[in-house]
Amino acid sequence: MRLELKEITKRFPGVLANDRVSISVDRGEVLGLLGENGAGKTTLMNILSGIYRPDSGEILIGGTVRNFQDPHQAIDAGIGMVHQHFQLVPVFDVVESVALGAETVTGWLGTFDRAAARRRVVELSEQHGLDVDPDAKIEDLPVGVRQRVEILKALYRKSDILVLDEPSAVLTPAETLDLFKIIRGLTAGGTSVIFITHKLGEVLEVADRITVLRRGTVAGTVKPADTSREELATLMVGRDVELLVSKGVAKPAGVVLSVKNVLVMDDRLQMAVKGVSLEVRAGEIVAVAGVHGNGQTELVEAIVGLRSIDSGEIVIGGENVVHASPRQVADLGVAHIPEDRMRDGLIAGMTVEENYILDSYHRAPYSSRGWLHAREVAAAAEQGVRDYHIQTPSIDTFASSLSGGNQQKVVVAREFSRAVKLVVAAQPTRGLDVGSIEYIHTRLVEQRDAGAAILIVSTELDEVLAVADRIAVMFDGRIAGILEGASATREAVGILMGGGV
Repeated sequence: MRLELKEITKRFPGVLANDRVSISVDRGEVLGLLGENGAGKTTLMNILSGIYRPDSGEILIGGTVRNFQDPHQAIDAGIGMVHQHFQLVPVFDVVESVALGAETVTGWLGTFDRAAARRRVVELSEQHGLDVDPDAKIEDLPVGVRQRVEILKALYRKSDILVLDEPSAVLTPAETLDLFKIIRGLTAGGTSVIFITHKLGEVLEVADRITVLRRGTVAGTVKPADTSREELATLMVGRDVELLVSKGVAKPAGVVLSVKNVLVMDDRLQMAVKGVSLEVRAGEIVAVAGVHGNGQTELVEAIVGLRSIDSGEIVIGGENVVHASPRQVADLGVAHIPEDRMRDGLIAGMTVEENYILDSYHRAPYSSRGWLHAREVAAAAEQGVRDYHIQTPSIDTFASSLSGGNQQKVVVAREFSRAVKLVVAAQPTRGLDVGSIEYIHTRLVEQRDAGAAILIVSTELDEVLAVADRIAVMFDGRIAGILEGASATREAVGILMGGGV
């Protein structure tokens, strides 16, 4: 059944999210929808799934115009959506999670017919090679299997068109390959798949056609055999992009960051970091790789003073920082690019200019004797906006008004605006276009070559392999292994990410 979105336009206050966007996907086809955050992918799919209604344009399924007033109508029309953040109830088992909201009932009391639901779940799992235990609790399943449960939910509702939103974001490389096999099985059975991503390699591998969105419009549609990573990157950004940062051999010196036998609890008082020891030297980039949720967040927060540790030692530049505040850590020459920019990196109700000096306002040249120097602050913020291509009407715009990618750029620009001894960067390029990723990777290498120690935490394997001199892989709160960046392979890192040796 052919799906067509024709001339879809959607406006929000001050933003033209989709500007006459037209895409199509045939029965049994994988359409790769490629673009960075803010390109309009999510808005377009929210229109398709009935969450938003377009200002103009139309949706056709099998040649018939459909107008969805809510998600239920889209589901009834055969549209299935698997979101990046799974919509599952941890304490439910697989059958309960799959059938929730579409329960088959029996008897005059309307009792949930679990036996019928279970038979259908087993049938779908076997038919599509999903290999899911119908009686397993969601909270006990690994991330890759939880994603299969989400796919089962859509198939259970008889979805002919499946939308996968950034499906590999939380998967190991091995789990991603398994996902690709599942997608090929689905399309062989006639299911149409829209594969939303910003990862060039993945879309080239799995898609039959690729549509690239840039700033709310269609930049082009190509076949994987007729294009390359470089050409796709150019379509996404509008200019030539160097996908691999040029860097020479690292020349590491003394240890700047030393983490020894650190134990850190998470917000649920469960041990998230389990005896981690790690060193980062001046003049090198150490990347911590791993699937999200293996203790990386808690480790970073402990290093920069945002979370207390249970035991162990953290030393920065010879100073024990176990009991230091975030400002004390920053004053030691530490730049921090936090994982959650709106919680730890920005104040939404402050302007770009104010956020730009958030961790430096008390130091020269921005202030002296308790007085802010407005001219110096404005000049610095304007320079940061230019250097990092921050899309903002002015430096007086509130951070909350910026797109997610531009909010991240403000954080990165601020942290790199001063001399630092140690950079702690958690997901430093999340939400950025490939051009800005190129720029930030280059700046990271420049910081390294200037003598700073760089610690990067990233779930993006391409990023880790591109910039790291050494790679430490975390699994289940521990360092599963450390590899030399120059000789590391996707396969070797991927095995460690999954807990292998």
